[in-house]
Amino acid sequence: MSIVILGVDLGKNSCSIVGVDAAGTVVVRRTMRRQTLIDYVTKLPACVVAMEACCGAHHLGRLCMAQGHQIRLMSPEYVRPYIKAQKNDDRDAEGIAEAASRPTMRFVELKSQEQLDIQTLHRVRSRLVAERTNLLNQLRAILLERGVIFPAGRRKFELELDGMLSEGNETLSPRMRQLIDGLRAEWKELDAKIGALNDEFVQLARNDAATRRLTSIPGIGVLNAALVAAVGNASSFAKARDLGSWLGLVPRQYSTGGKPRLLGISKRGNTYLRTLLIHGARAALPSLSKSDTPLGRWLTAMIERGVHRNAVVVALANKLARIAWAALRKETRFERCHSVATA
Repeated sequence: MSIVILGVDLGKNSCSIVGVDAAGTVVVRRTMRRQTLIDYVTKLPACVVAMEACCGAHHLGRLCMAQGHQIRLMSPEYVRPYIKAQKNDDRDAEGIAEAASRPTMRFVELKSQEQLDIQTLHRVRSRLVAERTNLLNQLRAILLERGVIFPAGRRKFELELDGMLSEGNETLSPRMRQLIDGLRAEWKELDAKIGALNDEFVQLARNDAATRRLTSIPGIGVLNAALVAAVGNASSFAKARDLGSWLGLVPRQYSTGGKPRLLGISKRGNTYLRTLLIHGARAALPSLSKSDTPLGRWLTAMIERGVHRNAVVVALANKLARIAWAALRKETRFERCHSVATA
């Protein structure tokens, strides 16, 4: 028995494994607990350990790599076509092993502990921002029911709400005033937590060379620099356009019979990163379009052709992703006067 590829279907407590030899024949099919799996892999000769890129896969992958194994992580979307007949854990593990043997399969880069830490901080910040937005919407609704209307914008709402609470508005009952005071305190607590995370991201950007190179690109700040935590040095992408495609910033294609048909952007990949890049592009568009640089002239030409503003923003976000790929791969800072590829 010589296992060449070990397919692992991860579970919270139990995991299914399928080992195949060089001919693709299944030689091992077992179900074991997570700790037993770690001990089992430790005793195996060096082979390919394949898993879906899900929660816990990177931690287990680092443990297996330390034992001399080669790790191949794959998107569950790419593994699904290789699962035969009825779906169960054994079939999943077998499909993972078969998918890992395909020469055209796309693999996910194994992330370090530092990369996962930064991504976790961004996810926590995203949750806190969503909680704050829900809180503000609820506050506006409560006050609107009592005839108190505030202008749009978080900062204006904050100033006028504090003024109303300090003056003592008689339209609010004592119980509602007590409730709103509590919600306002919760709002301040969320602001403090989000501000602390923002300060931490600024400090991380100052101490990391790759992040500093990314922040030299217009439209990419310390938050957009989370791209480093997601892709590392971008070595898993052969071309710059592959990164834009992975982020879902390219048109979705539905072509058949030799007739190309391009739809809206595919919106695949990391939604959080795509959102940050699009927001960054939207903020940088006014100044970049007025600059006398190759990038500015490219944007001006699209605007003069009558391209919709949202399409220009997404095109700029895709361009920024390509520039970020070059900055990471070539370890260079952004040059404003560098020529822009039109393809």
